[in-house]
Amino acid sequence: MKNRYLLFPLAVLSLLIASCSQEPAPREVKQYSIEQFYANEQIGNGRFSPDETKLLIHSNKSGIYNLYEINLSDGAQTQLTNSSSESYFSIDYVPGTNQKLYFADKGGNEIDHIYLLKEDGSSQDLTPDPEEKANFYGWNTDKTAFYYVSNKRDPKFFDLYRMDIAGWNAQMIYQNDMGYNIGGISWDEKLVALVESITNSENRLYLHELSTGTTTEISDPEKPGTYSAEGFSKDNQTFYFTTDIGKEFTYLVAYNLATKEQQVAFEANWDVMYQYLSENEHYQVIAVNEDGKNVLQVVDKTSGEKVVIPEIPDGDVLAVSISPSEKLMRLTVGTSKAPSNLYLYNFETKELKELTNTLNPEINPEDLVAAEVVRYPSFDGLDIPAIYYKPLQASADHKVPALVWVHGGPGGQSRVGYFALIQYLVNNGYAVLAVNNRGSSGYGKTFYKMDDLNHGEKDLMDCVYGKKYLQSLDYIDPDKIGIIGGSYGGYMTMAAMAFQPDEFQVGVDIFGVTNWLRTLKSVPPYWESFRKALYAELGDPFSADSTRLYDISPVFHGDKVKNPVMVLQGANDPRVLQVESDEMVEAMRKNNVPVEYMIFPDEGHGFVKKENEIKGYGAIVTFLNQYLKGDQPVAE
Repeated sequence: MKNRYLLFPLAVLSLLIASCSQEPAPREVKQYSIEQFYANEQIGNGRFSPDETKLLIHSNKSGIYNLYEINLSDGAQTQLTNSSSESYFSIDYVPGTNQKLYFADKGGNEIDHIYLLKEDGSSQDLTPDPEEKANFYGWNTDKTAFYYVSNKRDPKFFDLYRMDIAGWNAQMIYQNDMGYNIGGISWDEKLVALVESITNSENRLYLHELSTGTTTEISDPEKPGTYSAEGFSKDNQTFYFTTDIGKEFTYLVAYNLATKEQQVAFEANWDVMYQYLSENEHYQVIAVNEDGKNVLQVVDKTSGEKVVIPEIPDGDVLAVSISPSEKLMRLTVGTSKAPSNLYLYNFETKELKELTNTLNPEINPEDLVAAEVVRYPSFDGLDIPAIYYKPLQASADHKVPALVWVHGGPGGQSRVGYFALIQYLVNNGYAVLAVNNRGSSGYGKTFYKMDDLNHGEKDLMDCVYGKKYLQSLDYIDPDKIGIIGGSYGGYMTMAAMAFQPDEFQVGVDIFGVTNWLRTLKSVPPYWESFRKALYAELGDPFSADSTRLYDISPVFHGDKVKNPVMVLQGANDPRVLQVESDEMVEAMRKNNVPVEYMIFPDEGHGFVKKENEIKGYGAIVTFLNQYLKGDQPVAE
């Protein structure tokens, strides 16, 4: 569950900081409906067509994710697929053609298949085994084939395949009998990067030579730490990876394949998230996770100079993609007041053009709230970073209720950015404090390890002290504070309601873990490569750890819950099974606690259909208005 693409471990940061800027005067804002917030458009990807006149994206403007093309000359969008039941997510154009690749699962079951969208509009499942989970891994050098990983041979392990586009025939390149995570393949198809998970904060990195079967460890077994493969250079001379060995934050290393020498290529006082090289390696893109937001730099490798991109007001560049000709760059730009938008940058003319406008035009962005990074001291003096949203109408004379928001994971991170549900809550007069409790990514490896084998205890107290921080603000109603979260955040919500029953007036659990014994025993088979690391962090349910896992599982302590709870659950969730929420709800109802329970039969671990988001998230505010903001009494 802890995902080390986000392993942005935490150096303990300092000082309680609210805001350096002048507080704006409170004012009334227009209140928008849940339908208006989810009339926004969410878009993703953005791959250049072979002739570089269009971008391939996926968008949920139809109510569910489908494939679209954006004309780069005028920004016009053309819908390519018309699915009404399953979400389709774009991968890329097939080189030299107008065909496209995309992936999709069934009802949120996470068994992704790779599909071909043909020029006549028909689709072909390229990975048709019913139980096969497949992930695209990129094109080969001459763009005649693509690589992907699949678990069709063994549900527990992902093998590496090459599929030729001439006849769509697949060939296994590497049989993964050791349960490694495959980190990539060199351009000459001689080397495969492999990552072995040891614990949540330690893995090992290898290079496997396909012709001889020789595997060489790149990591230092004497110095445990994290490693992530970041690609090979086109001349097959350099292998890039990130690591935190000897340092608090992850940094980028260039490994010389001939001499075996390692050299630090880039580092910062935050985690380096990833790097990639453009088609002809004229540009290098490096992303840094800086205090809850992406900071990207694009470097001209010929001159060594950074590319200066025109400033986008109130916008952070979240991701970029450089066209094969290296003349154009797609930028994904985010702000906390609107869903991400796409921009086009021309390296030759220096022109920056906005391609999309995803915010519903009925919503005035001035009525929305910009996220603010704050820090507060926890029970032991540790500074906890958080992302804070203050309602514009809040003042000492107009106190507002508040919510502690807990991210997924464990090991995730609340980040500066747009989430319609949060803005909807704030628009309805709820302050939201998205805590990054100990164990969260992004702040150094020391902080990241602090919740190991300690979940539901110190990390929970970080949430309780987030409530105390909110109570210290003169415009917060100290008696009207609840807790909300999804997945691991849902677990923290239920842990708070069961183990700290007097702290939060309400809880909203969105597909949260409530029975760690069942969850850890029933992880999907394709999680095998990091099951050992998961057990090292949370506990082994087949060992003496089972006693503690029982003790921290809210489902066994439903009789302790006092205050109202709302639970939302996807019926197809492969991570948190519906039975967990069923049993948690039953346990609370036996205690005569008000419980609202909503099950979505066509969703998995996360809701992707607009109609379900509108129904479920709209009901959250109705629940909060009754039990938190309103006069409905709660247990003492």
